[in-house]
Amino acid sequence: MNIPGSDMDNDKAQYISVKKIIGGEMTNIDDQVAVEEPLQIQLAYSTANGRMQKNIAVTMRTPGNDEELAAGFLFTEGIIKNRADVYEVQCFSSDKNRVLVTLFENVNPLLNSAARNFYSTSSCGVCGKASIDAINVSPVFLNNEDSIRIPAYLLHALPGLVRKQQRVFDNTGGIHASGLFTLKGELVLIREDIGRHNALDKIIGAAFLKGQLPLNQTILLLSGRAGFELVQKALMAGIKIIIAVGAPSSLAVELAKEWDITLVGFLREGKFNIYAGWKRIEL
Repeated sequence: MNIPGSDMDNDKAQYISVKKIIGGEMTNIDDQVAVEEPLQIQLAYSTANGRMQKNIAVTMRTPGNDEELAAGFLFTEGIIKNRADVYEVQCFSSDKNRVLVTLFENVNPLLNSAARNFYSTSSCGVCGKASIDAINVSPVFLNNEDSIRIPAYLLHALPGLVRKQQRVFDNTGGIHASGLFTLKGELVLIREDIGRHNALDKIIGAAFLKGQLPLNQTILLLSGRAGFELVQKALMAGIKIIIAVGAPSSLAVELAKEWDITLVGFLREGKFNIYAGWKRIEL
């Protein structure tokens, strides 16, 4: 697996003038904040009446790797299944907040599984769902038995490796990251975004576009909490091991147990909790 890393782009953070208070003294400084802008994801595909172009979703994201984000979103939502179905993914110089994913002729997207109100915020990837039933998507890859075992000490090094690459976080202090590692703890890919679900979609989208799914021989590190939506996206990509710096939710734990995913939370200061799939962690 050889996926390029992420570079700090000028459009991911911007300077604003703020008043800084220290010990009762006020000074004027320029500070950097993470950029948040809407991205419209469009899909072009065949119908019985000819070609159609449809708006699928609008997500609030940090600009950068938008092709990956669109592809990852469509895949983890169950709308597209195979890389071979995608003709091209286009960004537009005239409209930087729009991505068009075009499918080959006679390829039908699974839009019935994606009942959305076409909007999700940077803090919530499933809050745009139109119904509770639409939250559940069917995984593409079979949940085969595996013999993956990783030593516990390896996990403790992962946050530091991601932190060294978090360039936007260093400049803004307000952005999430997802990191993908080999089973030996080697960093393969990192993506940052103001939306934690977007950061993960960018990683999965990068692998999808390169035909590198499933990611069943990797470790996923989340810089924050592990909510249901993130575990579900990892499940769609075939990821077996999820390590979170923060806490998981009850539904995330339930989903991990159901699909035999190793879910670790509160990874910090030489300790962590195993919520599901403990057999893959060797003490």
